[in-house]
Amino acid sequence: MKTIRIRKFTIFSLFIILIFPWIFYVGAHYFETKSFNLGISTDSKVTQVVAGITGLLLSFLIVAYIMRRYILLPLEKMSLCARQIAEGDLDTNIPSSRIFEIAEVHDGFNVMVDSLTRSFQKQIELEEERRFVIAAVAHDLRTPLFALRGYLDGLEQGIANSPEKRAKYLAVCKEKSAQLDRLVEDLFTFAKTEYQEMILSENIIDLSLVIKNSIESLSPQAEQKDISIITDNLTRDCNIKGDSHLLERAMNNLIDNAVRHTPRGGKIIINCNKDETYVIFTIQDTGGGFSAEDIQKVFEPLYRGEASRNRSTGGAGLGLTISRRIFRQHGGDLVVGNHPDGGAFLKGWIPLIL
Repeated sequence: MKTIRIRKFTIFSLFIILIFPWIFYVGAHYFETKSFNLGISTDSKVTQVVAGITGLLLSFLIVAYIMRRYILLPLEKMSLCARQIAEGDLDTNIPSSRIFEIAEVHDGFNVMVDSLTRSFQKQIELEEERRFVIAAVAHDLRTPLFALRGYLDGLEQGIANSPEKRAKYLAVCKEKSAQLDRLVEDLFTFAKTEYQEMILSENIIDLSLVIKNSIESLSPQAEQKDISIITDNLTRDCNIKGDSHLLERAMNNLIDNAVRHTPRGGKIIINCNKDETYVIFTIQDTGGGFSAEDIQKVFEPLYRGEASRNRSTGGAGLGLTISRRIFRQHGGDLVVGNHPDGGAFLKGWIPLIL
């Protein structure tokens, strides 16, 4: 829709107000004298004066009509729409106008409404996700808690009446408490990355050293399954700016995920190098890899590829979600896929300090 600026509209209105009385006056003079020569005298000027006043009134009516239609009514409707928006009605139809300045306000209203709609939709999604997280974590906490209470009751009641049984019960209790600790830690980190504006430390760290620390901390778990962790290429001086604790937590999640899904006797290959812009790391395992559905949903909170929520094969379903958010908070990202030779393949990158 073509628009006109308010100053042009004002000039146009003044032109109408000035020209219409003159046109009507000349028209009345011609009606009486049959000539446009204003020098010809007439018996009375009443007709011309009445015609001029009529032209002036008509010009005021035309200007008032145009002003009401294109300025006053749109502004009144915008005021009403603003009240409806304030009451939460975002489906209101905001009127436009041929006046440029009002059309600009109309466009600004549309931008505001679109932003509010996205914000409300995001709020709804976060609220649904929060409820889902609470329900799912409550389920995950209940399973080890029930098992822990059962074995502790067995110890208290003397069911474990031999050293071997007591050792077994204590080992199970220790395992279940470790699961609870991990669940609580995952939930805490997830909440921080999702709902808080985390303050990252601005230390300069070598990502290759972070990866080495994560490998060392998870080596005992890998050795229990006879899994070899191979570091073909860990380039030194992969310096980035960030929080070493959070990055090590992210790496622990990725390597732990690879250990859990790699069969006994398999191997995990980890590389870290850099190009002109990024520090790039890859993690490849010899497990079953990701299904097509897994690749689409693997970063969703609490998603696990297993059909059941069996804790012997899967974690809380927050590890990859947390890791990706940590990398993104450091200006990088994380993607997953399958390696051509088989197994899962994870690739991440973080900006290099130049």
